[in-house]
This record gives sequence, structure tokens and C-alpha cells, in this order.
Amino acid sequence: MSVRTTTSPTGFEQLLATREIVVTCGSGGVGKTTTAASLGAMAAARLGGRVLVLTVDPARRLANALGLERFGNVEVRVDDHLFTAAGLEPRGELWAAMLDTKESWDDLVRMHAPDAATRDAILANPLYQNVTGKFVQSHDYIAMERLYEIHASGRYDLIIVDTPPTRNALDFLEAPERMADFFSSRLLRWLIAPYRNRLVSAASRPFYRVADSILGAQFLSDIAEFFILVRTMDEGCIKRARAVERLLADRRTTFVVVSTLEAAPVAEAEFFIEALSAKRFNLGGVVLNKVLPGYLLDPDAAAVAEALVTDSAKVAAHLLPDGAGGPDGGDVATGRDVLARVLAEVAESFLNYRVVATREAEQRAELARVPEVVAAVPYLDTDVADLAGLVAMGRAVWG
Repeated sequence: MSVRTTTSPTGFEQLLATREIVVTCGSGGVGKTTTAASLGAMAAARLGGRVLVLTVDPARRLANALGLERFGNVEVRVDDHLFTAAGLEPRGELWAAMLDTKESWDDLVRMHAPDAATRDAILANPLYQNVTGKFVQSHDYIAMERLYEIHASGRYDLIIVDTPPTRNALDFLEAPERMADFFSSRLLRWLIAPYRNRLVSAASRPFYRVADSILGAQFLSDIAEFFILVRTMDEGCIKRARAVERLLADRRTTFVVVSTLEAAPVAEAEFFIEALSAKRFNLGGVVLNKVLPGYLLDPDAAAVAEALVTDSAKVAAHLLPDGAGGPDGGDVATGRDVLARVLAEVAESFLNYRVVATREAEQRAELARVPEVVAAVPYLDTDVADLAGLVAMGRAVWG
């Protein structure tokens, strides 16, 4: 991996060469997962070093595109021969992992529990078995925790994170702060106080009598036991959550917003760009997928199309002169009429696409005001289903 600097990048190759963490964000269905994987593939091939693509989105498309039968919390290396088959000789290594929420929570408990007895009690608590998927944005927080743990290990030169769709990705970004606030909150102390001290105040007795009758005393006891046990980890968890917050704001971390230029995804992209700015996070780049080709904006091409619309009959007569015979040996006049209609339809279609392409260009210019790098990826001939497809997309992003 090349030496990291703080100079402004001129393209995605330089952007990734100067960062250690890249967080891709965007609404659903815009190609965010494939963009993350394609960036990882190109970084491993061109920059070298060890590159990890970590998906937080539960979709498993990434495994198929990387030629992996399955993968989970443990990182799996992508075979080099897949790069060779795609026409690249990789300078580095590409790895992939997908967040396993339950396994990651278990690892967190093992790390922060003050002793073996507390660790085992938490892992065996009945409520813990269900609550790890729902507790205080646990999926989002544990994703940040996992990212921090992998980054701190120093095993990878570059980590590219594929997040959930945009609105959920805000939960992803805010999860460390929420977790730290929760562990230091009065709510947590209030929940466990009656069970630390069995002397419940007169004011709170009616509440617990009603709760007991509705939920059952054992259920409330399980909740209290769980929170009492979790509270033993608060110092380590708060410290770690604050460290994760600092990592996200660090210059070594950058964010890449992925979008198409349709109205709804663009609105989501703008929303997320504003959220990143409000948090003072670094917006390194924007990737715009399924962009119409640039030749639609060529004024000479537009002039030809406009001429075809008005003069299609003349062009047809030139292409099918007297004596040439019509298509399939038919009448030449009929052939000219058919050809003229086809030419006019093609020209009209070109001009209609030009209107859309012009609108897209304006949207691209608007989105390009904030990020350091913007890349436009055209419609690809085939779906991205393997490493060769990821490389083709990556080359478009790389520019």
C-alpha cells in the first residue's frame, strides 16, 4: 500500500491510497454493495496491501460477486486466480467478511466482562439470547465495534465498509454515541436500582405491581439481572464507544456516498451529505451509478439528430436512391418511407435521452460541490455477478 498523505485526491485511486477506512453509504438499490466490492477489488489489484470489504448490510450478494460460497464474521480471502481470470494481476490481497451480530456481541462480552463469572452469566442470561438483535440499535453499534476491532488489529491496510441503506446508516453512525449515553444514563440506573436494593420506594411500588401482573415477576427479574450484569461492562464499553466516534471523525476515515441520478436516490444522497457535514465527517467521494453516456451532450450529435427529425425523408432518399430497390426487394418508395420513420424515431429518442442527460449533468454538478472526488459509472452491458464484473465497474469508478 502506498504512503498515506493528506493532500487532496484527484481520483478514487489516490483517495483510497490516502485512507485506511472507507465507509460507503446510500439508499437501497443504487449499487452500494457492488460499488464497495469493486473499490476493494481495484484497491487490492492496483494499490497492493491487504484490503478488506466488510458488509454490514445483511444482503449476501457480495459473496456471489466475489466467488465465495459463503462468508461471515471471520474474514475470507478472495482467490487470486479470480483476478487473473478478470484480466488483472493483483499486487495485494482482497478479503471479505459479513457482520454476524450475535457472534460479535459474544466477542464484545468476552472482551469487556470484568471476570469469567460475569462473562458466563451474561452469555447464559435468557434475555441476552434475544436482546442482542434489538437492544439499543445493537446491530448498528456492533458493526462499529467490529470495524474498530479490525482496524485496531492492524491486519489490513484498507477497510471498505458496506453499510445498510441511508436512513439506517445514520443509526450506524450515531450508534457509538447512543451506546455511550445509554451506559451512563439515569434510565439504566433507574431500571436496576430496585433489584440492587430490594427496598423499593413507596412511589415506585405501584408501577412494579402492575408490571409484575402484566409481564411476570420472573421476566422483570431477568431484565434486571441482565442490566446489572451489563452495567459491569459500562466503563469499557463507554471508553470503546468514544474511541469509535474518534475513529469515524479521523482524517484516515472517509465516506463515499453512492447514488443513481433518479429523484428519490438523489434526495437521499443530499440528505446524507448534509448529515456527514453536520457531524464534520470527511466526505471523500460520490459514486453515481447508471449514468447516461456523455456523447448525449455533444452539440454536434444533437444537431445531427435534429436534422434527422426534420429531414429524415431526404436522408432516406439518399440511402435508397432510384434503382436501388427497397428492403427485401420491395418497392423503393415504400422502403424510403419505412427508413424515414425509423430514422426520425431514432433521432427523437436521442433528443429525449439528451434532455434526461442534461438534467443528470446538472444534478452531478450540484452533488459535486462538496466531495473531493466524483465518479460516474455508465449502464453496464451485463449485471455484476462475478469478480470480472466488479473489475469492470471498478475501472469506471477509478477513471
